[in-house]
Amino acid sequence: MTKTKEIYLAGGCFWGTEHYFKQIEGVLETEVGFANGHTENPTYQEVYTDTTGFVETVHVKYNPDVVGLEFLLQMFFKAIDPTSLNKQGHDEGTRYRTGIYYTDPEDLPTIEKAYREEQQNYRQPLAVEKLPLENFYTAEEYHQDYLDKSPTGYCHLPQSLFDFAKQAKDKRK
Repeated sequence: MTKTKEIYLAGGCFWGTEHYFKQIEGVLETEVGFANGHTENPTYQEVYTDTTGFVETVHVKYNPDVVGLEFLLQMFFKAIDPTSLNKQGHDEGTRYRTGIYYTDPEDLPTIEKAYREEQQNYRQPLAVEKLPLENFYTAEEYHQDYLDKSPTGYCHLPQSLFDFAKQAKDKRK
């Protein structure tokens, strides 16, 4: 039986963020949805108003024997502007803020280490949330695997980043 761990990552529009993480060896499953808001069962239309507190997030399930959390977080930081508050690419609003949301408190030291290492690359403070996951609601079906269903659909991430993710390997594994 395959070991599985999970992390929730918000990197702007969840279509591209999901597609990016699906390319990484060791990622077993992804699901897009909304995290850490203050209403129940939000719809995309409700989240889009920026009044629900939710952030577009990708639930990433991975095999820790193949890829580690530290590597996934390094890859996450390559796909975002970690100093941009509530904006990634052309997408603006609190629903597009960046964040790392964890369910296992034992992951926090790894998250803190990756965050510290990334902060060394910038003078301004990182705008990436790092919080326990409070709640997560799966987005509507048409959002799941969006770029697989619509390969020419909108994405704030360049194709070269997807190609990079497909080639990247966690050398510590």
